[in-house]
Amino acid sequence: MGPPAAFGLDPSGANGSDGLLRFDRSGVTMAQKPGGHAVTDLTILPEGLEAPFDDGAASHLLGRTLPRVALPATSGPPVDLGQLRGTVVLYAYPMTGRPGAPLPGGWNEIPGARGCTPQACGFRDQFAELKALGVAHVFGLSTQTTGYQREAAERLHLPFPLLSDAGLDVQDMLDLPTFEVDGDLLLKRLTMIVRDGEIVALFYPVFPPDRNAADVADWLRRHPEDGAAHH
Repeated sequence: MGPPAAFGLDPSGANGSDGLLRFDRSGVTMAQKPGGHAVTDLTILPEGLEAPFDDGAASHLLGRTLPRVALPATSGPPVDLGQLRGTVVLYAYPMTGRPGAPLPGGWNEIPGARGCTPQACGFRDQFAELKALGVAHVFGLSTQTTGYQREAAERLHLPFPLLSDAGLDVQDMLDLPTFEVDGDLLLKRLTMIVRDGEIVALFYPVFPPDRNAADVADWLRRHPEDGAAHH
């Protein structure tokens, strides 16, 4: 992990002494405690984030089938992606931050890196709607360990499992796009809609991430039958 990002006070001076937490436009607040240390609210997307561009690194995925590989999950038994049937939403993300822990150095400056918590919360909040639209399973996928993922799944009350590809098996089999930060290989953010094992829709790049779940729901409403589409 790199050094903490440089934080600034709300220029409006709204962080008063009444004990309430007020956030500036970057999603940073001054905690009302001795020392007043700046704390990042991971649920808020800072303004001014650079949008990622489509580098073509995921264009090969449409029409591919999910590999037969069992991944550990934050709840329940390991999930064999190749055996899943019905409509599945599988979203890959770089990593979730943890409250009070610094993000990797320069995280906000990496296009598409910030926003894993808002994205997960979006799928949490849209979960019932996705099920009503015929989705059998929703999974998040990252290269973090199951132990690391479980903290986020429990803290955010996710109604679906996060899958660990710490061994990079799925990344290698599907050639998922990646980037490296502080020596760690992370998945670029993308979302796949899978029907009976085949990837029929792809969202890449994903921006803003907090809108991804709603965009997936919109696609499902417009495509109740099989069909491939790149977004």
